[in-house]
Amino acid sequence: MRGLKGKRVLITGGASGIGKATAIRFLEEGSQVIVLDRDEAGCRQVQQELPELTGAIIADVSQAEAVERAFAALDDLCQGLDILINNAGISIRHNFVDITPQEWAQVINVNLNGVFYVAQQAARRMVVGNGGVIINMGSTNGLMGYPFYADYNASKAGVIELTRSMALELAPTVRVVAVCPGYVLTPMQEAEYTPEMTDAVNRKIPLKRHARPEEVAALFAFLASDEAPYLTGHPYIIDGGETSGGLASR
Repeated sequence: MRGLKGKRVLITGGASGIGKATAIRFLEEGSQVIVLDRDEAGCRQVQQELPELTGAIIADVSQAEAVERAFAALDDLCQGLDILINNAGISIRHNFVDITPQEWAQVINVNLNGVFYVAQQAARRMVVGNGGVIINMGSTNGLMGYPFYADYNASKAGVIELTRSMALELAPTVRVVAVCPGYVLTPMQEAEYTPEMTDAVNRKIPLKRHARPEEVAALFAFLASDEAPYLTGHPYIIDGGETSGGLASR
């Protein structure tokens, strides 16, 4: 991709899954990559596996003060930021009537509040610098209904609307988009679904499989690059055609 070499890139949730695949992709593009994750062991592991990383910062995105400290550390590492991949998120599979206030708060705090805290810190640096690109992690769950994930769905719908608002306010200096994957074969997904459940989902997807993390990483790279200078303010779906049909196709 044009325009990624030497760019300073922060990837939240970067120690595993889509975040780790994205770190690998941006390193291949010649970017300076910093990962941020609350998993201390995961940060150590990803640094061992990817010694080209500029750094790994341990922080919980759901805590505003922790995010502020993380960005102070980022400033020490690379004196600014060009690209934010706002990827960190969690999900809990449960019935709507069984969701506890604590579970609701946990999901919203990470998936929506965390995206806000990180994006705000990034935007403050970009608007006084040379601009930049912010890519928030949405989901097809934020665009249509799915059972057993009411809190997750609400958080991702919030991320999509936050993205639109940010894009309007930060243009033309900063581009802001959301990426909305469908089913992706990540450790988080594998922990929630049995092999039988995964097979049942695959049969309903037109391309008959889950996405691979590196395929989502490739979309991140394109949207952040100089190949996409006119793209801002919208969610971009990567779901193998899953949401193209209506009820009959599902």
